[in-house]
Amino acid sequence: MNLQQKTAELRRILVDMESLLVAYSGGIDSTLVAKVAHETLGKRMLAVIGDSESLLRSELEEAVNLVEKEGIPHRIIRPHELDNPNYSSNPSNRCFFCKDELFTLLEGLASTEAFRFIADGANADDTGDHRPGLQAAADHRVRHPLQEAGFTKNDIRDLAREIGLPNWDKPAMACLASRFPYGTEISQEKLAMVAKAEETLKSLGFRNYRVRHHESGNDTIARLEISEGDFERVLASHIREEIDTALRHIGYQFVSLDLQEFRSGRLNDAISDQLVQLET
Repeated sequence: MNLQQKTAELRRILVDMESLLVAYSGGIDSTLVAKVAHETLGKRMLAVIGDSESLLRSELEEAVNLVEKEGIPHRIIRPHELDNPNYSSNPSNRCFFCKDELFTLLEGLASTEAFRFIADGANADDTGDHRPGLQAAADHRVRHPLQEAGFTKNDIRDLAREIGLPNWDKPAMACLASRFPYGTEISQEKLAMVAKAEETLKSLGFRNYRVRHHESGNDTIARLEISEGDFERVLASHIREEIDTALRHIGYQFVSLDLQEFRSGRLNDAISDQLVQLET
């Protein structure tokens, strides 16, 4: 199917759903679902933002500003996944417990306010990599309208640009918990450190980046991942010094630059390597 046919199919799916809650993060995938659902269903949809400790404050602000500008009905709820030791201990299926908490809250809201379905922004490209959150979605019978209509990530960006969504080219931004190697305990204080560190990079104009949080004994290490095209800029003396000073003030004893460019899901490589070893 071409993009026009996929768009028609997406609208048909949403009409058939009749009413729904959209698990909305401010990323382009869930934004597109919320936008098209609002165009299709009007007040029979609600975009719901999970304001957790692992969400950057700037991301929350941008998400709220976008739906307000677009006139999309929305609400903020407060998950508390850090209260669950199965999450805070940071196992390899950590994302399952985060999404399980969120979808449990959404199920209660859907039941109370008579919404038939819960939907998210999963798409046809989300079938690879390590995604335990999709198992939580399956457990709670969450629908994936974009995936059902055959949308790839490129399709999503193309349609978002076509209908004028301002974040059509926004880089993917996973939750802050993804900055910690599996097995490193997550706390509110550590999340705050990563958040401040990434806000520093954002304030300096970087777009594709991650600050990975590592611990060795009593030392905390910030490992910066950036796009290859930004290497020269980040190594300029005034930028390098500003980043180093800011991150040390936040509490990092060491600040390092990863010589491989940023790639989403890098910390999942260890899991992939383990699976390969088991299969060979």
